[in-house]
Formats: sequence, C-alpha cells, structure tokens
Amino acid sequence: MTNLATALSQNALIAILRGLETKNALSVADTLVEAGFRIIEVPLNSPEPLSSIEVIAQHHGQAAIVGAGTVLTVEQVDAVADAGGRIIVSPNMNPDVGRAAAARGLYWCPGVMTPSEAFTALDLGASVLKFFPAELMSPAAIAAMRAVLPKDAVVVAVGGITPETMAPYHAVGVDGYGLGSALFKPSYALDDIGRRARAFTSALEELD
Repeated sequence: MTNLATALSQNALIAILRGLETKNALSVADTLVEAGFRIIEVPLNSPEPLSSIEVIAQHHGQAAIVGAGTVLTVEQVDAVADAGGRIIVSPNMNPDVGRAAAARGLYWCPGVMTPSEAFTALDLGASVLKFFPAELMSPAAIAAMRAVLPKDAVVVAVGGITPETMAPYHAVGVDGYGLGSALFKPSYALDDIGRRARAFTSALEELD
C-alpha cells in the first residue's frame, strides 16, 4: 500500500471529484489512475461520497491514496476512515478535525492562508498544507510563506489550477496541485476526463 510521500513523488496532482456519483466512481477512478494520478479526493458534498470512496479504495487503494474533501467535523473523519479513506482534506484549519484524523491514522490536509494557520496545523501533525483558495494567494505570497515554513513542510496549491498556471507555483516551491473543475465535472465524458488528466500530467512532466 502506497504512502502519501510516494504518491506525491510519483504524481503531484490531486484529483478533486466534486459531484461524483457512485455509479461512475470506478470508471472515473480507472481513467485517472491510468493517466498516472495517485491521489483521489471525493468531497463530502458530493452525492453518496462515502460509497464512492469505498468503491475507489477497494479497487485502487493499494496504488493510490483515496479520501475525502470538505471534511468539517470529527464525525465525518470517522465516517471517511470507516469507508476506507486515508486522507482528510478540509477547506479550513480545524484542530479537532486534525486530532481526529491523527487518532485514526489518516493524512490530514487542512486549508490555510496565514502563517499562524500554517504553523498551528504543522504543530497538530498536518501531513500537507493546502493553500486555498490559490486564486487569492499569488506565487509571490506563497514564496513568502515558504521562506518561513520548515523546509520539509509539504505545500499544495488548490483553487483555479490549470495546466497553464502550474509553472509559477512550481517555481516558488509548491509540492503539489489540487485540481477541480479543470479536471472533473460530473457532466464531463470519460474521454474528456482522460484528455484533461493527460494534459495535466504532461504539464507536470515539463516542470521537472
């Protein structure tokens, strides 16, 4: 079973599948894993998200990290863990959620925007700092944060990321990218999702 560090080193792209329906969960996950994705997030404000997480984890849990986004409560952390999820992604920095994730042995990825939030999250054991929304945080702002954060802190930019906007964030030390509607919407056909996934992986390869 892969760990988060290995998954990020293999492919620093995080698929955010907001609105995913369980009936399509496996086919979408198959498409993304085939394109090289190793981290898949199903936001909890999707239809039957726990069922989708369970299906994806059962089929791809060895090769990929599967979990939930928009996790806001301790109860949701437990539900995601029970469904087989291994990563807890939040739009905010809730210490109770972080402690609950640690208690269940899960990776915690809280949303942060300030140095205070970032350092508090790291003190609580955050595996990844999610700079969100990235539209409000320029590469220059993230560079300033990077200068004071521990060198081994893992930083991911989420919000408005496209293949064309990745390079400036890469240049300032961002370790990964959360991809939303530029990669997936429930209305996208599988072929379209595959094409978008390959465009992102190609852009990522050009950064290395």
